[in-house]
Amino acid sequence: MGSQTGAARQKQTLLWFVVAVSQCVSALGCEPDYELAIEEVCLDTFRLDMQKLDQRHWCSWEDTVELYGELTNCTFLWALRMNCFWPNRLVDEFFIRVHKQYFHDCSLSGRLLKDPPNRILGPFIAIPILVTLLMTALVVWRSKRSEGIV
Repeated sequence: MGSQTGAARQKQTLLWFVVAVSQCVSALGCEPDYELAIEEVCLDTFRLDMQKLDQRHWCSWEDTVELYGELTNCTFLWALRMNCFWPNRLVDEFFIRVHKQYFHDCSLSGRLLKDPPNRILGPFIAIPILVTLLMTALVVWRSKRSEGIV
């Protein structure tokens, strides 16, 4: 029974290796043409669309979700046309470059990070300070009146 499990494990490992190698070979086989297509067609279209959009709105997901979806679909459709796997290493590198160029100043929530206004920040600072002072005064006052407590 142990040798069957070992043989099955070897077959499974070999199968995973063959699948991984075939994906790499397929991705490498379409690499130059696919990369050129997504750069010249997909990225150029995305670049023009982003230029039409005011740069202050680049971090707004509501304003860029459609453009980003079209870019993603474009890379997928070119992969289908060229019989490439999708996603692949080229797509990952492509989107990393896109993010570095267009979304490097954006936070994960899609909003630029900034301090809240003082009218909101003030109570979050003042209330804990006042509670700490009040509790300290209460402890000192109570410790002076402890002589009558049993």
